[in-house]
Amino acid sequence: MSPPRSAPAGRPTRGTTGTNRLRRVDRWIARHPVLRHATDPLVVDLGYGATGVTTFELAARLLPVRPDIEVLGLEIDPERVARAREQLRAVRAGLTGFDPDTHVSFELGGFEIPAPRRPTVIRALNVLRQYDEAEVEEAWARMAGRLTPDGLLVEGTCDEIGRVMTWVAVGADAVPRSLTVSLRLAGLDSPAIAAERLPKALIHRNVPGERIHAFLVDLTREWERSAPLATFSPVQRWRASLQAMQDAGWPLAGRHRWRLGEVTIPWASVAPR
Repeated sequence: MSPPRSAPAGRPTRGTTGTNRLRRVDRWIARHPVLRHATDPLVVDLGYGATGVTTFELAARLLPVRPDIEVLGLEIDPERVARAREQLRAVRAGLTGFDPDTHVSFELGGFEIPAPRRPTVIRALNVLRQYDEAEVEEAWARMAGRLTPDGLLVEGTCDEIGRVMTWVAVGADAVPRSLTVSLRLAGLDSPAIAAERLPKALIHRNVPGERIHAFLVDLTREWERSAPLATFSPVQRWRASLQAMQDAGWPLAGRHRWRLGEVTIPWASVAPR
């Protein structure tokens, strides 16, 4: 007789789930070389919430670039797992807009990541918001320790409708690589709004003397300076703001994604002091 399975590691999230809420990070993952070059890729959606919709959406967005993708949704709440499996049965029956043959499954699990093999990517959005900052590194280490050697943990947070989103990319060695800020530019008053949705590792560090504070202050200032370009489009204004940041010495990456309202910066440039 096999030993009883231990309880999932972690605490239940609030369970907030919204259609298309995580589209920004999903598209970023779909373009990432780690996913594109992986062998037999498994992607874990940790803490998907009250329903499995974001897990199905993740699979749908990754499928065009990796037809062999397998996505595993993990939740610490057994009722949420049961609900997601009911949804999966509806998908299999062709009663939804998702591919009935989608390679998606749902299991009970937390930071220990109970998966049939090491994941290429773990997406953990809005999972650590209720934790203390002091608990973040341990959670990163536990999740990252389950990755393939070249795998990636994507951990961050967003607003309720996915218009403001930030995430940290963490390697399999549990060392953070970068921070990405992704904003819906149409109707954006100020990029300073990202401060409200920073990952737990940074959200309490947005104070004078911290790198993340300096980054957001400079980004906001350049956005304000570029206001005349809003006549042409918010994208033009955003690009000009980021170009000014780069000219001033900020080591911005992902230039090809600036038009999407994204900016990525090495972790060392925003890490807590």
